[in-house]
Amino acid sequence: MPFDLGATVRLTAECRDPGGTLTTAATAAVTVTLPDGTAVTPAAVETSTPGVYQADHVTTVPGRHTVRWVWTSPAAAYTDVFDVQDAAPPAILSLADARKHLNLKSTQDDDELRFWNNATTRAVEYYTGPIVPRPITEDHRFSTARELVLLHTPVLEVTTVAPLRAGGTAPAVDGLVLDSGAGLIIRADGGLLHGPLRFMYRAGRTVIRENITAGARIILEHLWRTQRAGRRGAVAGGGEDYSVTEPIPGLGYAVPNRALQLLEPDRLPPGVA
Repeated sequence: MPFDLGATVRLTAECRDPGGTLTTAATAAVTVTLPDGTAVTPAAVETSTPGVYQADHVTTVPGRHTVRWVWTSPAAAYTDVFDVQDAAPPAILSLADARKHLNLKSTQDDDELRFWNNATTRAVEYYTGPIVPRPITEDHRFSTARELVLLHTPVLEVTTVAPLRAGGTAPAVDGLVLDSGAGLIIRADGGLLHGPLRFMYRAGRTVIRENITAGARIILEHLWRTQRAGRRGAVAGGGEDYSVTEPIPGLGYAVPNRALQLLEPDRLPPGVA
């Protein structure tokens, strides 16, 4: 499961000789490669169990991290990965709401629940566009245009416009007119936009309507039941059937049709991100 940004990740690995026996190595080193390509080398120490090593890494950036362990005498190596989520990961439902909807009485499954809650948000937004407000950076490579359409809607605000070409100019943000729902931008004075330009803006919704949160709850319960099938207490949250009767383009069988019916009023027009 993803770690929170700023959390300490305890890395563990086993050094084994060619015969597969846990063995104390002459040297042990671990390298963590961050999403930006930089690397750090936290101290690797052997635990009280011979051949079992650990190291602690304090997370500083979100994204996929690669872990590489290398030992000598015996020569051994091990590679792994872990993910770090944004400081404010997008989620339509709060953890408390998700837990309540699934009738989970304890917090022991919270890490797993957070994972599926975030996956639920991605599924909803595939259909509706951004729901949870977030910053977006988007490059538009054009020469001149009277209007421009941002790709992620609804757009809450445009924060920055910057030229992508050396010596280029960009219009002032307060000199632009924005159609939030369509993502359409024109100059207030009626002039042309001269590119290429980089737009930084916020997309999402400040008010999330009940049909969207209801659809998210149905999707969450469907995904939760599916991945916990066969476990004791797998069906948590009632016995209503949320089955999928036909595949959804781009989503397969991940989303029940009942959820899509609830999301229908907010469905993106064809060709709109």
